[in-house]
Amino acid sequence: MTTLPSRAGTKGVPRAAREQQVLAAATEEFGRHGYEATTVAAIAARVGVTKPLLHHYFGSKQDLYLACLNPVGDRLLDAIRGAMAEHAPSAPPTPLRVLHSLFTALDEQREAWSVLYDATLPPDSDAAQRAAYYRGAIDDLAAVGTADLLHATGSRDPLDADALKYAWRGLCTALVRWWVNHPDQSPEAMAQRCARLFAASRTLLATGDDST
Repeated sequence: MTTLPSRAGTKGVPRAAREQQVLAAATEEFGRHGYEATTVAAIAARVGVTKPLLHHYFGSKQDLYLACLNPVGDRLLDAIRGAMAEHAPSAPPTPLRVLHSLFTALDEQREAWSVLYDATLPPDSDAAQRAAYYRGAIDDLAAVGTADLLHATGSRDPLDADALKYAWRGLCTALVRWWVNHPDQSPEAMAQRCARLFAASRTLLATGDDST
């Protein structure tokens, strides 16, 4: 079997650049179609390389998924932590800061959110465990944030906090998925939209809907 060069790329493309092309294509494929339905052949075809070369660069399909997941998970955690740590008087409320940070972190790879929340990963695999680690870390941050919001209202019920944490995750997922389908919407535009939606929700909950 011929040994592929360790540094050369293909068709004159440096290996580092080719690897980034593969990761970008793989992240989009995994995000759009899920781990189970995504094939290494499809990713290789998108980039214009052979399957053997892709395997040489990244190993197995699961290794490639992990190579896509790890930077996404780290980037999202860093973004959320940074948003939660901001305490400037003029800063938006924490939920809006977190959403803005998510949109900004995902702007170049919007499908990456679905890579993190892929339900088709093989159970008990390294990929599933790593994804669970990142989801758990994000949930832990959400638990802190939602508990703070509830404490401000006087609630100390742990079930309230748990329910709100799951509702927050669902809201983030729904907003990101809507955003993926509206590529013209910038992170700033989405943050402003969320602010308007939150304001409308507060008004509706405070006054009731008299339109029906």
